[in-house]
Amino acid sequence: MEAPALHSEFLDDVLPRIRQDARVAGVAITGSLVGGRPDVYSDVDLVLAVDDEAYDAVMKERLALIGSWSALVAGFTGEHVGEPRLIVTLVGPPLLHVDFKFVRVSDFAERTEDPEVLWDRDGSLAEALAGKPPAPPSLDLQWFEDRFWIWVHYGATKLGRGELFETIGFLTYLRETVLGPLAARRAGAPPRNVRHLETVAPEEARALRATLCGYDRHEAARALLATVDLYRRWSDVDGADVARRHQAEDLSLRYLHEVIAGL
Repeated sequence: MEAPALHSEFLDDVLPRIRQDARVAGVAITGSLVGGRPDVYSDVDLVLAVDDEAYDAVMKERLALIGSWSALVAGFTGEHVGEPRLIVTLVGPPLLHVDFKFVRVSDFAERTEDPEVLWDRDGSLAEALAGKPPAPPSLDLQWFEDRFWIWVHYGATKLGRGELFETIGFLTYLRETVLGPLAARRAGAPPRNVRHLETVAPEEARALRATLCGYDRHEAARALLATVDLYRRWSDVDGADVARRHQAEDLSLRYLHEVIAGL
């Protein structure tokens, strides 16, 4: 694993400290430092495997433990990304973003991609990984289709009312939730919001610029129409078993055009 100097220095310092806690069975690393293109702006994604019987106690002590292992500046739990086992931190100075995810040893093999094991107390982590392959994330195109046209109507109501901050935020939501994953999928990359799209899917990233807008109702209207156009093109995958919601599409688009005509 190649890492920038700051990241390497952090790992060299923190791993021996973590190993002193007998409740931790091992440490692995994921993210761009393992399978991506790490640079000085990359964060550090650590997975700490904790003995099952000690897990509840460790979870109660997480921030204090991290503070004993590193120069903790600030940290909070990861419910905002649907991962309460996660502690998002800044350590330093110099400042470095480090995510500490605490998992039970029995849950360690549940993963979407293979981590790099940095330390394995008794070989149980390597054994768990060898016994179960990763389950890469997949796109549920039906999930998108069942929601997208309702979302289009919602965006049109906000545009019509002149709630431009809400409209702009909603366009961002559609890029993150729908168009970003579809764009990554088209480029053969793992489907995930809009991170790294400029690198992994440059053509799609250029197309997404049409979904941006300033604080202007007519620009927002154009961006909504561009969002619809990209969704139609990128979700139309040959052989995909998707029940298209044609009535919802027709009625929502008719409503959107009526709102735009009244601007």
